[in-house]
Amino acid sequence: MTSPSLVRTALDGTVAVLTIGNPPVNSLSSAVRRDLTVALSRAVINGASGVVLIGDGGHFSAGADIQEFDNGLDPTAPDPNDLHAAIEASPVPVVAAIRGTALGGGLELALACHGRVATPQARIGLPEVKLGLLPGGGGTQRLPRVAKAVVAAGMIASGRILGAADAQAAGIIDRIGDAPVAEAMILIEKLGSAPLTAASSRALPPDFAEAIDAARAGISAKSPHAEASRTALDAVAQAARLSFPEALAEERRLFLSLMETTTSRALRHLFFAERAAAGTPGIGKDTQTRPVETVGVIGAGTMGSGIAMVFANTGLPVTLIERDAAGLERGLKLIRDVYDRAVAKGDLTTETAQGRLQQITGKTEIATLSGADLVIEAAFEEMQVKLAIFAELDKVAKRGAILATNTSALDVDVIAAATSRPADVVGLHFFSPAHVMRLLEIVRARQTAPDVLATVIRLARKTGKTPVVVGVCDGFLANRLLYPYLRQADLMLEEGALPEQIDGALNAFGLAMGPCAMLDMAGQDVAWHVRQRQLKDWDPERRYSRLADLLVEQGRLGSKTGAGWYRYSGRQKEADPTVEAMILQESDRLGISRRAISDEEIVKRALYAIVNEGAFALADGTVQRASDIDVAYTQGMGFPAARGGPMFWADTVGLAPIYADILSFGADGDANWRPAPLLKELAEGGRSFADHDRERRAEAA
Repeated sequence: MTSPSLVRTALDGTVAVLTIGNPPVNSLSSAVRRDLTVALSRAVINGASGVVLIGDGGHFSAGADIQEFDNGLDPTAPDPNDLHAAIEASPVPVVAAIRGTALGGGLELALACHGRVATPQARIGLPEVKLGLLPGGGGTQRLPRVAKAVVAAGMIASGRILGAADAQAAGIIDRIGDAPVAEAMILIEKLGSAPLTAASSRALPPDFAEAIDAARAGISAKSPHAEASRTALDAVAQAARLSFPEALAEERRLFLSLMETTTSRALRHLFFAERAAAGTPGIGKDTQTRPVETVGVIGAGTMGSGIAMVFANTGLPVTLIERDAAGLERGLKLIRDVYDRAVAKGDLTTETAQGRLQQITGKTEIATLSGADLVIEAAFEEMQVKLAIFAELDKVAKRGAILATNTSALDVDVIAAATSRPADVVGLHFFSPAHVMRLLEIVRARQTAPDVLATVIRLARKTGKTPVVVGVCDGFLANRLLYPYLRQADLMLEEGALPEQIDGALNAFGLAMGPCAMLDMAGQDVAWHVRQRQLKDWDPERRYSRLADLLVEQGRLGSKTGAGWYRYSGRQKEADPTVEAMILQESDRLGISRRAISDEEIVKRALYAIVNEGAFALADGTVQRASDIDVAYTQGMGFPAARGGPMFWADTVGLAPIYADILSFGADGDANWRPAPLLKELAEGGRSFADHDRERRAEAA
């Protein structure tokens, strides 16, 4: 049985309109390329005076089907370059009519056309470097021949997306209009009055070499896709040295070499992991949601103020509650300062900033939240404080309102039980600063209603957050895995390391911040409260270090007090001999003979602790997928995206050697190194966390 074509052909007079119909984003799969090649050939054979390419629905095409990179390309389907060559060789004008997005392979398809039109809202770009790749369908060769050189080189090296107006100013788009097919018809008539010129035959601009040099200078060494950016510019540079076919062949060679790198595999893994993270059993596209048109936030501190901005930035009116007028004014000033800085940097216009500020209303009475559709508590991280707030909310919030807590670790089931409507309660754990960090842990409590969960998942996406659904436990996902990581840092300090060595080793691995500097920034007192709560049920077989407690006892609470693991002068930190003396004294008190600890051991012990706890969390259902952990740690905890997250990285190291090292680390009986049964099972079976995720997907299908 023949499959229906993914490309529909319709005639508009004598012009053939070819519509790509491969929802949701019209990715250019092998089947689409095959059907498009056939449709183009038929249109020309049947005497069309021109051809319009357009995407069905809201997009032209978001590019290649990335899954084919890992699953294998269909050798019987036309190569993208073959399709593009056929378009350029067409005896009649071919025009791309772009609405929505034309990204990656989608823009490369449009660049092969003789002209391009777009709607005012259209967005175009070659974002391949963000997946550790380069444009592999002629993008590095055609874009510099079509666009201004500095724009083309910058787009290719950075993956930057352009709006329609900027794309027209750069020479990429010929016409802009609300009716793209009609605009394409006008352009076809114009193109048909003169000999057709293919992009591949256009001359390179005179400032071509200078534009490449400028783009190279702009590549950040800290970028997760720096290697791809440099290699992409290498491909662009071939346009000045090789014939067009030879340059295409070199582009393809470089593309395939990048596709095999660990960095590209890691970034592609995260691309799919992010899209899977919000998926949760019992919640589908048909699950009903509740309307959220007004939001209340309780607590105008740093976190509450940031959360208020998250929703104001999306256009939702927010009521911000604080206990007294002075605290409320401090919170509103925090918000004004953020917007003022954004205006000063040119990130926002004054009008936009003022519009967002006007969405936020400050109040001191919780009763003013009686009409809010969603209320988020962002008060002090103390259970009794939160229970009191939720008991009061239960009295004033309207029926059907969603009641959320921003707790980072506390039991959401206990909080929900403080109300008469636990089905309406959910955890929304934002990461600081809330208006910047993309990660949002959505904590599904025991009685959270499906429509509540579906609503906050969709609202998270609307506000630009990446939602990861987790279960109730101490610390949920990110913080739960952070606890053993921080503990290993403390234990290694007792054994022979110093803060600057531990942070330096993990910075060199790629973490944005080492554990000692991170706690100084977050506040040593915050972690101290967590430890004191955990010590009430501490396993005596689990080794504990009191070093961080000693810091707090000495008033060294981190950068906010000018001293923590480091001493601070403004934002500058430096090693403190006082801390070193305290560490040495504690080692002596414990009878520990300090030894040299290698950077390799630091990385292993710190990160294997995360991986092992992640395996526990997977097995007990706190987290659904290993890839969810990777999303949480790359988007919320500073783990390098180029390494794919801790669980992906563990797979690249190999679970068998990790398991063997964990057994070795725990040989003295320290329960901190009790291996997770799931890790043991996967390691001994020669399987990976990726295998475990695939098996779970298959079981659920």
